[in-house]
Amino acid sequence: MINREDVRHVAELARLELTDAEVDSFTRQLDSVLEYVELLNKLDTESVEPTSFLSPEHDPLRSDTVGTSLPREKTLMNGPEVTKGSFAVPRIIH
Repeated sequence: MINREDVRHVAELARLELTDAEVDSFTRQLDSVLEYVELLNKLDTESVEPTSFLSPEHDPLRSDTVGTSLPREKTLMNGPEVTKGSFAVPRIIH
């Protein structure tokens, strides 16, 4: 069972600030999800063949072929800031 401390811990790992009402709501929701997963774990799936896709006619994978790309200069001209031939982004890890 998920408790409030678990939700707060996950929120801290994800760097989320949650209100007490959100913690209560997510605690109920996550507990419900885990109860459902436990119910699915109890199903007998021995005779079910593993599948990747629901429909064999639908295969979203395509061959990996090299295509044409935009030149670097044309791509970089769309960026707000460019440094040493690359997009410059703010540092997020200290």
